[in-house]
Amino acid sequence: MITELGHFALILAFCVAIFQMIVPLVGAHNRWSSWMATAEPAANLQFGLTALSFAALTYAFVTSDFSVQLVAQNSHSLKPMLYKVTGVWGNHEGSMLLWVLIVTLFGAFASWFGGNLPPTLKARVLAVQASVGVAFFAFILFSSNPFLRLPVPPFDGQDLNPLLQDPGLAFHPPFLYLGYVGLSMTFSFAVAALIEGRVDAAWGRWVRPYTLAAWIFLTIGIALGSWWAYYELGWGGFWFWDPVENASFMPWLIAAALLHSAIVVEKRESLKSWTILLAIIAFGFSMVGAFITRSGVLTSVHAFATDPERGLFLLLILGFFMMVGLTLFAARAHVMQAKGVFGLVSRESFLVANNVLLGVATFVVFVGTIWPLVSELFFDRKLSVGAPFFNMAFTPFMILLGLILPVGALMPWKRGVLSRAIKQLTGAFVLAVAVGLLVWAMQTERSALGPVGLFLAAWLVAGAAVDLWSRTGRGDDRFGRLRRLPRADWGKSVAHAGFGITIAGVSAMMAWEKEDIRVAQIGETYDFAGYEITLADVKDVEGPNYLSTTAVIDVGQNGQTIVSLKPEKRIYPVAAMPTSEAAIDNGFLRDIYVVIGDPQVNGGWAVRSYYKPLANWIWGGSILMALGGALSLSDRRYRVAAGARKTRETPQATPAE
Repeated sequence: MITELGHFALILAFCVAIFQMIVPLVGAHNRWSSWMATAEPAANLQFGLTALSFAALTYAFVTSDFSVQLVAQNSHSLKPMLYKVTGVWGNHEGSMLLWVLIVTLFGAFASWFGGNLPPTLKARVLAVQASVGVAFFAFILFSSNPFLRLPVPPFDGQDLNPLLQDPGLAFHPPFLYLGYVGLSMTFSFAVAALIEGRVDAAWGRWVRPYTLAAWIFLTIGIALGSWWAYYELGWGGFWFWDPVENASFMPWLIAAALLHSAIVVEKRESLKSWTILLAIIAFGFSMVGAFITRSGVLTSVHAFATDPERGLFLLLILGFFMMVGLTLFAARAHVMQAKGVFGLVSRESFLVANNVLLGVATFVVFVGTIWPLVSELFFDRKLSVGAPFFNMAFTPFMILLGLILPVGALMPWKRGVLSRAIKQLTGAFVLAVAVGLLVWAMQTERSALGPVGLFLAAWLVAGAAVDLWSRTGRGDDRFGRLRRLPRADWGKSVAHAGFGITIAGVSAMMAWEKEDIRVAQIGETYDFAGYEITLADVKDVEGPNYLSTTAVIDVGQNGQTIVSLKPEKRIYPVAAMPTSEAAIDNGFLRDIYVVIGDPQVNGGWAVRSYYKPLANWIWGGSILMALGGALSLSDRRYRVAAGARKTRETPQATPAE
């Protein structure tokens, strides 16, 4: 009964979305206030119905209702409750229901917090957002229905993919979807502004909170996915340049560019065309991610489905929205003329350079991700594009970006003096060079990756500190003024510093990681990276829904045991699938990472050991970036939502005839 209620609520939400897509748009065109006013209750009703549908599916998973086909295929009665709940979105159909729930949630946000929006713009934003919902409601109901019943329910389910039964993967998809779908709001604002024929400073202020929220969620989602890959897959890496990893990384890069260009629109009313284009493309890249994971065109451990028909449906959705957005963009180009002029040396110019670097970096990742498909389709050649290409082609743009960020942050608007900004950053530059030289002197190998990465990290962190200090003026009580700086200023500096710390972690891991693979006998001790590693024991352990081979590996120094680690090899009998569970001794400056392998014919065990310098700085920097975004989002100026910036009133709405 509850399952049917969820299905019925989903159909009703689809109907409400169609109404919301049409009626407010017609009302805005004719200035009919009563028609425009229907957008808000429709957005709230649409969200409520979708939430009810999602709750019904969750109930089916929690109660192990195996008469629902999706539950039978992705759950099991012995599975821990956390993974019963996360099983709701650990599959294609459920993940798409979560996707559309978030689409409606952002539409409801625009309804709740859009009080300062002009009525016509608000109606159009909600109508465009509803059109996105209509497309995905149709996709779910006609090709991916999560509420299908089985005529003969099985006694128990087939279980969730064991790789997904992990806390990191429990929260990774929801955060990613909040980021992906959050970019639908930037698309809705862009298309609504193009229909309205008005892109101004107020529009830049209105669109920034949604872009910032999407970027924060993407940052958290990508970091969680990287952290999960690091400790769960047992291969010791944090980023594989997998197609699905790239599919989330590209919208993150574009959203970062959009954030910076929207600042120029807000402050100087320049870069209007470029900002609108970025808002459209950002949503396009989030759709590309949905297509890659659900079409089967590219192989990935993260892929949900391999159904070409579903992939074609998503490709049609992507093509439709990009065609509409870009056609409107071309038709309205004349209304997006820049008002503010700026010199070659100015904050605007550095933000343009920032956008160019992020845009080109995104293009590099896109080409590397999609080229295997192009090669197979048009040249009948199967090939793979791996880490060597991405590291070589992508890294230079990030180095340049890291170099210009501190300088651009100190530049004034409109016109500046480069020597003045460089003079302020002299101390930061000296510190960064000193760190780089120190690292170069300490390392045993001659690779430049480590010193360059640590130089960039120190440059970014010190530059962020200089930027904050420069805003306190001169004279006494500078620390008092520092505490009273707007949260957006603090957020920018914290995010830039977090970017630097992540660069430090990535550089150190790639430059100085050590690895040892051997067959060890129980009781055997071997030296590795200044530590004594002892395979103390291997035993069989039974978990709630798996069987585990658990090793006890002691890590010591100078004859003293520091920590005992317990890596596992698990077998999930229902899914008949093995997984590796690495054991990690986390530290501020390094991780000791061990993995137990298969038993050998001589009675020993395969053991892999890794020494990973500054590993946790990668995710610590990501947390700081997200925290910086959250600080900026909490700034009072965002909550005001540019109400004071509305200098031109929209034409008075009239009741519908």
